[in-house]
Amino acid sequence: MVGTLDKDLIAEATAWRRDFHRHPELLFDVDRTAERVADLLRSFGCDEVATGVGRNGVVAVIRGGIAPGSRTIGIRADMDALPILEATGLPHASAVHGRMHACGHDGHMAILLGAAKHLAATRAFPGTLVAIFQPAEEGGGGAKVMAEDGLFERFGIEEVYALHNMPGMDVGTFALSDSVMLAASDRFDI
Repeated sequence: MVGTLDKDLIAEATAWRRDFHRHPELLFDVDRTAERVADLLRSFGCDEVATGVGRNGVVAVIRGGIAPGSRTIGIRADMDALPILEATGLPHASAVHGRMHACGHDGHMAILLGAAKHLAATRAFPGTLVAIFQPAEEGGGGAKVMAEDGLFERFGIEEVYALHNMPGMDVGTFALSDSVMLAASDRFDI
């Protein structure tokens, strides 16, 4: 059952997603998105918010209130959209011709922002969470650029987790892999 606070957070996250969806940016040109993400993370009271990681990635550190000296885990969301013309007719459809969040990155950001807001408010977890907002996931090598910019060393990240929405799955279910998953794409002509 969703509590009152959770309903408020869900409504906020929905508004963030729709805002990101309306203002899609490509590859490393995610200046508006990165600024919005960083401003929200600062407003949540994260211990540290770093911008410009791997050109324009955003990283937030939240220290847990239970055994704060234990592990440091990263959770990643991607920020870039695709060069696709949106024809959904939705009230929050892309306002930028030829660009669309067609792969769910707007949702990934909203989910991680919601988690960061909740965790920064409660601190009811052990160790340290590093929220990673990555540019250029759609073919630009943004993860590599962030790693080469010292992401893991600077923030002491031991493991990284991410999610990818799967609209075909039943609500309330999820799939896991103990290895690489959804790590490549191919193009072909028929």
